Amino acid sequence: MVKTLERQEAATDGAPRLTKLSPLAASLKLKLDEDQLTNCMRCGFCLPACPTFRETGVEAESPRGRIALMKAAAEGLLAPDAAFEQQMYHCLGCRACEPACPADVKYGQLIEQAREAIEEHTTSRRWWVKAVRTAVFKGLFPKQNRMRMLGGALRLYQRSGLARLARGAGVLKLLPKHLAEMEAIMPEASGRGVVERIGERHAAKGERIATVGLFRGCIMDMLFTDTNVKTVELLTEAGFDVVIPPSQNCCGALHAHSGEVEDAKALARRNIEAFRAAGVDYIVSNAGGCGAILSEYDHLLHHDESWKEGGAWFAKRVIDISDLLVRYGRMPSLAHAASAGAAPEGGPSSAGSRPVRITYQDSCHLRNVMRAGDSPRRLMRSIAGVEFVEMPEADRCCGSAGIYNLTQPEMAGQILEKKMACVGTTGADVVLTSNPGCLLQMKLGEARHGAGREVLHIVDFVHGCMRADGAKARE
Repeated sequence: MVKTLERQEAATDGAPRLTKLSPLAASLKLKLDEDQLTNCMRCGFCLPACPTFRETGVEAESPRGRIALMKAAAEGLLAPDAAFEQQMYHCLGCRACEPACPADVKYGQLIEQAREAIEEHTTSRRWWVKAVRTAVFKGLFPKQNRMRMLGGALRLYQRSGLARLARGAGVLKLLPKHLAEMEAIMPEASGRGVVERIGERHAAKGERIATVGLFRGCIMDMLFTDTNVKTVELLTEAGFDVVIPPSQNCCGALHAHSGEVEDAKALARRNIEAFRAAGVDYIVSNAGGCGAILSEYDHLLHHDESWKEGGAWFAKRVIDISDLLVRYGRMPSLAHAASAGAAPEGGPSSAGSRPVRITYQDSCHLRNVMRAGDSPRRLMRSIAGVEFVEMPEADRCCGSAGIYNLTQPEMAGQILEKKMACVGTTGADVVLTSNPGCLLQMKLGEARHGAGREVLHIVDFVHGCMRADGAKARE
C-alpha cells in the first residue's frame, strides 16, 4: 500500500531511513503516541476483531498492519503517500480491536492522531472535498442554529411533496446509489429540537435519585427529536431530574474521527462549560458514538493544563441511558403491548401467539469504548411479553461508523450484507440499537432486503413498553 523511500541512509540499527522526513512524516512523528506504537506486540489478537481485515484478509487492513504503517512512516522507513492516507481512512474506527488487545493498545487514539497529521499536510484532497469538509466541520456541526435550520429545510422537503416529486422525476438517480438509498429511509427531520419542544428542566416523578444532564446531540436532535423527548420521559419516570443545557453543542466525534482534532477540542470546552454550569451528577447520552467521545474528553484535553481538570470532571460523569436506567434508575415494570392486547408507540402490535421477538445490534462505541454492552441487554430482558434473541456477531460493526457509509460505501455495503444475514437468523420482529448511525444503517439493510422487520432505537421501544405498562395498570 505504501511505497518505500527513495532517499535513504543507514541508521545506527542498520535500517534504511529517509535523510529528511516529509512534512507529513514529521507531523506523524510528533503526534503519534510512541508508547502506544511500541505497546503493540504484533500478536494478532486484533485480526479477527477487525471488520476490514475480515473482509479482505490483507495485513495492512488490520489494526496491527496500520500501526506498523504509522510506525514505519514516523521512523522514516516508509513514505506516507496517498495510499498511506487512504489506508488510514479505510479503518471504520469501530475500536473492536481494543477489548481484544492483551497489551491494551489505544488504537482509536492512534488512528485519530494519524488522521490529524494527514489533514494538516495532505496534498491529495480535491478542492471540492476540502470545501465540503470546511462547510460541514466548521460551518455546520458547531453551529446548533444552523443544524436546526437544516432540519427545518429537510422537514419542508419531506412534507411539502418535494421529496415525492424528486423521486418521481428521477432526480435522485443523479446521486450515487448509496446516497439515494439513504434519502429514501431518512426519518422525518425537525427544525425544533428537544429544548424547543419541551423546555430545559424536568422534575423527577417520585423521590429524586439524582440530577442528570441530557446530551441532545446534533443528528439525534434533528432526525430523532422524538427519541430525545422519550429519553427525558424515561429518565423522569426512573427518578431523575433532567436538565438540558441549551448552550451545549456538537460532541466533536466526527471532527476527532476525521482529523479535525483542534475543532473537537473547542467543542469539548464549550460542552464542559455548559454542563458544569448546570451542576449535574451525570451526563446522559442516548447515542453511542457521542457518548464515546464525551467519555474521552479527559484524553482529548489532557495536554491542555487549563482544561485538563474540566475534561476529567466531565468524562467521569458520562453514562449511556441504558446503563443509567439499569444501574441506578427506579424503573416501573415494563410490558410489551402485545401482552396487553394493544400496540405501543414504536412497536408491532403482535407477532401471533408467541411473544414479540427482539434482537439487538451493538453500537460499537458503546460496547468497545464505554464498555456498556451488557446494560441494553439487561434492559431488554426485563420487558414482559418479549423474547430477546441474541444476534450472531452483534458486536461486529454494521458499517455505519459515523460517516463511513457515505465516504466508503463499497466496504460499508459488504459489511452490512453480512450483518443482515446475521439478523435473518434471529427470526426477530424488531431490531433495536443504541446509536442513530447504526439505526439508519440497519434501516438501509432492511430496505434492501424487505424482510418486514422494524428497526428502532432502544429508547423508543422501552418507552412504548412503559406506556403500555401504564395503560395496563390503569385498567
